[in-house]
Amino acid sequence: MTPTRPSRPAAAGFTLAELARRLGGTAGGDPGAVLTGVAGIAEAGPGDLSFIESAKLLPAAAAGDAGALLLPAGLALPGRNLIRVANPRLAFAAALALFHPRQRPEPGVHPTAVLAPDAEIDPSATVGPLCFVGAGARIGARAVLGPLVHVGAGALVGEDVLLHPGAIVLEQVRLGARVIVHAGAVIGADGFGYVFDGGAHRKIPQVGTVEIGDDVEIGAGTTIDRATVGVTRVGRGTKIDNLVQVGHNTAVGEHVILVSQTGISGSSRIGDGAVLGGQAGVGDHVEIGAGARVVGQSGVFRPVEPGATVSGFGPQSHAAFLRSQAVFEQLPQLRRRVAELEKRLAALEAAAPGVTKPGR
Repeated sequence: MTPTRPSRPAAAGFTLAELARRLGGTAGGDPGAVLTGVAGIAEAGPGDLSFIESAKLLPAAAAGDAGALLLPAGLALPGRNLIRVANPRLAFAAALALFHPRQRPEPGVHPTAVLAPDAEIDPSATVGPLCFVGAGARIGARAVLGPLVHVGAGALVGEDVLLHPGAIVLEQVRLGARVIVHAGAVIGADGFGYVFDGGAHRKIPQVGTVEIGDDVEIGAGTTIDRATVGVTRVGRGTKIDNLVQVGHNTAVGEHVILVSQTGISGSSRIGDGAVLGGQAGVGDHVEIGAGARVVGQSGVFRPVEPGATVSGFGPQSHAAFLRSQAVFEQLPQLRRRVAELEKRLAALEAAAPGVTKPGR
C-alpha cells in the first residue's frame, strides 16, 4: 500500500505505427517495428525510442543504434524509423509515461498508520506505513501518502495528490488536486519572524497558512513557510525544484519555475510564468513581474519588470551584466595600462614642469 516508482509494463512494447498514433505524430519507416523502451540518444538500442530537436544532433542520431527517433519537421534521417512530431521533447515525455506508467498502490490504510478519530480519509486513498493524519484533516480521493508522511490537524490534501516518503504537511495547509510533494519537503513550517526587545529576539507567532494550487510539484527538501497572518500561496502548475526556500506571506504565481537552491524572502511576489535560476536570491517585499527570467546566482533586491531577463547583484539587465562581466575580466590588463600611463604622465611632468598645472 505504498507508492512505487514507475516500472515498465508487462506488455511486449508498441509498434511504430501505434506509438505515432498515441503521440500525435506521423510514422516513417517500418510501421510494424516494435519498440520496447525509451532512452537518450547516446544510450538507445535497437528496441528503444529516442529523440532529437535540432540538426546539430543529426550525426549522433545517424551513428546511434536507436530503433526509432522522434524528429521535428525539417529534419531527415534516411533509412531510419522515425516519428515526426511538433515538439520532440514533449512527445518523448509522453512516451516515457507510456512505457513507464505510474503504478498506483491499493487503496486502504496501513495498520501502523495513526489517524485522528475525526480525520476524513477517502475510501480510494492510500495511507502508507507509519503515517500520521491529524485531527480534522481530510485526504481526498485517490491520494497516496507514502511511508512516514505527516499531515497536520485541519490540513486538506486534494484528490490524486502524491506525498512521497517523509513529506510533511503541517496544520491547516491546503493542497490542491494532483499536487506532488517529494521526500523531506516541509510545507507550513513557521515563517522566520522575530522582534528584538533590546535583550532578546522575541518570536512573532506565525498563525497563517499555506495554499498550494492544482498540479504543483514540490521537490525534495524544499520548505514553504506559513504566513505570519494570512496565506503563503503557490499558484497552479508551478514547479519547484529540490532545496528551495519560499518565505512567509510570499505569493508565487501560476506556472512559475523555481530551480534548486533558490531562496525567496518573505512577502515577495513572483509573477505568472517567471523563471528563477539555481541559487537565485530574492529579498523581502520584492516583486518579480510575469514572465521575467532571473539568471542563476543573481541577487534580486529591487523590482523586476515583466518579461525582463536580469543577472547579477541588484540585479541589472542580462545584456548589461554580460557587458560588465566582459569589462571585469579585463581589469588586470586595464590596471597595467593605467600604471603605465601614470608613469608616462609623471615623466612628462618632470620633463616640462608646470605644463599640466590647472589653467595652462
